[in-house]
Amino acid sequence: MSALIDSVPATIVLTGALVGMAAALPGIFLVLRGAAMLADAISHAVVLGIVGVWLLTGATSGPLQLLGAALTGLLTVWLVEALTRTGLVASDAAIGLVFPALFALGVLLVNLNARNLHLDADAVLLGQIGLVWLDTLPVAGLEVPRAVLTLAAVLALNAGFVALFWKELKLATFDPGLAEALGFRPARLGRALLGLTSLTAVAAFEAVGAVLFVAFVIVPPATALLLTDRLATAVVLAAGVAVAAAAAGYGLAEAGDVSIAGSMAGVAGLAFAAAFLLAPGRGAIARQLQARAARRATDVRALVAHLLTHGGAEGRAGAETEVRALREHLMWSEARARAAILQGLDRALLRREGETLALTPKGRAVAEETLAPHARAPAGDAAGPGAAAG
Repeated sequence: MSALIDSVPATIVLTGALVGMAAALPGIFLVLRGAAMLADAISHAVVLGIVGVWLLTGATSGPLQLLGAALTGLLTVWLVEALTRTGLVASDAAIGLVFPALFALGVLLVNLNARNLHLDADAVLLGQIGLVWLDTLPVAGLEVPRAVLTLAAVLALNAGFVALFWKELKLATFDPGLAEALGFRPARLGRALLGLTSLTAVAAFEAVGAVLFVAFVIVPPATALLLTDRLATAVVLAAGVAVAAAAAGYGLAEAGDVSIAGSMAGVAGLAFAAAFLLAPGRGAIARQLQARAARRATDVRALVAHLLTHGGAEGRAGAETEVRALREHLMWSEARARAAILQGLDRALLRREGETLALTPKGRAVAEETLAPHARAPAGDAAGPGAAAG
């Protein structure tokens, strides 16, 4: 018995990590193409391919099963595209129509003809990743889990495909029109990518089930794309997120005595949530802070323009420039007016003169710059809204 098998936790984590890395490679391009949900469709439709190959050949694993799954995945994509091309069904609805039908047909065939496959809802959804160490093959005198060997081969295949067609995949993903003009056949490249997704799905099917496969196809790539604009960096980050989710998910599953695959998928989801909220420059919190800063900058510009307009050349004097009158004249809340005044003072655009605000030379320049487009507007355009208001 090899050291790999002696360490059951390491074997389970390795299996999850291999699934994650293998799924993330095509997944990054599916997410960028807006076709991520096709992975969900394929992951369910492969049941039909598995049963079909079993009925025809009696094989429950091996190259024939991989081929059957790939063909079923391509059938799924073809049916979705055919329905979409009719113009009667949107693409998302077509996915929702096709994959339940193929999945249901596969389950019915299991119930009618292939009960010995031991295919049930739990196996389909969550797999048996905790038992992968029981099914082994001898390799150089070592007993290695069959799932590890299969997934390692699929990972190598996916990595080789992405490396070989890296430039073509980038061009077809970001500018399919140009790719078509240059003769790269982006549609064929996309089908090949979906074929690899199908192979990955059936390789992962028995070990981790549909839930974890779909999670690893979509969530690590989506997380990585929140963190970087560079495609090569995103691929590495997606693989790293998947590996981390596999390790942390196993630890949480052991601690809580819950589903390992479900826990790994949950950790991947938490990683996405963290990136969605905290990603520098593009996370929800950063975007909210940027929007808040932009609103405050706009308010400051409005304030200095108001002071210049109603305070004469010096930008002061008159009730309009009194601090207590700003809320009424600008129709601002007390908090909004206070924030704008404080920012104007911090930026040296304003100065206080008792209860009155006055513009500094810097503030007057900002005010004139703000009002310049309106001053240059044609007379007819400027008069139109005023006349209508009158």
